[in-house]
Amino acid sequence: MTDQDQFKKRAAEKAVEFVETGMVLGLGHGSTVQFALEALAGRLKGGEIKGIVGVPCSQKTEDEARRLGIPLSDLNEHKQLDLTLDGADEVDRQLNLIKGGGGALLREKIVAQASRREIIMVDESKLSDRLGTKHSVPIEIIQFGWQRQVDFVAGLGGKATLRKNSTEPVLSGQSNFILDCDFGPIKDLDKLARALESRSGVVEHGLFLGMATDVIVAGPAAIHHLLAKRK
Repeated sequence: MTDQDQFKKRAAEKAVEFVETGMVLGLGHGSTVQFALEALAGRLKGGEIKGIVGVPCSQKTEDEARRLGIPLSDLNEHKQLDLTLDGADEVDRQLNLIKGGGGALLREKIVAQASRREIIMVDESKLSDRLGTKHSVPIEIIQFGWQRQVDFVAGLGGKATLRKNSTEPVLSGQSNFILDCDFGPIKDLDKLARALESRSGVVEHGLFLGMATDVIVAGPAAIHHLLAKRK
């Protein structure tokens, strides 16, 4: 296990400490969430918590949760979640996020919006003074006329690259294409988010603004618990 993986594991284990008996949980997607699932399953098997149910954000998370014996449900049964555990690709000082490196941004955002509390787990390399400095912004788009969305992103000052697996486009869980869009350090997050949301053919974008309530950050020295300062 690399140092970065060790930090992810520590952050995940710390975040899982906030899970209580009877909670309905959002379960995100990605390598850090895998560590959280394992820690959650350990607490269940050890009898520390019981009666929880999870809502997974991807098929992979669903499969892993079932393998580990974590009970599952969906948003049709639980319209509000107590707490969501998820990772992020980049986090700024206001706890705004870039997410979607794993391709599950649409379901992750739906689950985040349904959650009372959104706990993000990261290693310290994901921290940034300004979003876009370290990671591109994933944008999920419909397949029809996808090249026009590349042109649209260029008009916003970004460079969009169609995400591919070898030579074939990567498909999201909803069978959409994903563009990875390099805007550089983003000066106005709200303006960019509004522009993307107003564009036909854009299904969702990876800017998660004002959604994280907590960020657990692990590094070589310590684990830090950051809280959002919002009205």
